Amino acid sequence: MREEYTLETVDIETLYKIVIEKQRAGYRLAQICATAFEGYNELIYSFALDYTFENYKVIVPIESEINTISDLFPSAMLFENEMKELFGVQIKSINPDYQNKLYRIASPTPFKKEVKEAVKVVKEGE
Repeated sequence: MREEYTLETVDIETLYKIVIEKQRAGYRLAQICATAFEGYNELIYSFALDYTFENYKVIVPIESEINTISDLFPSAMLFENEMKELFGVQIKSINPDYQNKLYRIASPTPFKKEVKEAVKVVKEGE
């Protein structure tokens, strides 16, 4: 038995296609992880099936809005509410959307990193 692990950087449109493929193939959503950088968030979506663990990284500028995947993977709503509330990731149509009431926190979006100067987001390999 050998575990398979991948990490691939993709754009958001490609991620949506991958999410549909994974759901149809019987994968489960293992986690969605967010990390804040100045002017953007890095999101890693992880899917598992048997001993396969696949990870897809997307770079999302702070001002960008992305779609939910909770319609295909209902458990995504917890990860998405967390990313919205803690990192300021703008996500459309989370179901249910806790309207920034998932956590009791002292300040809104505590991990969000605003742009201090002009920052250009560049994908790996460019």
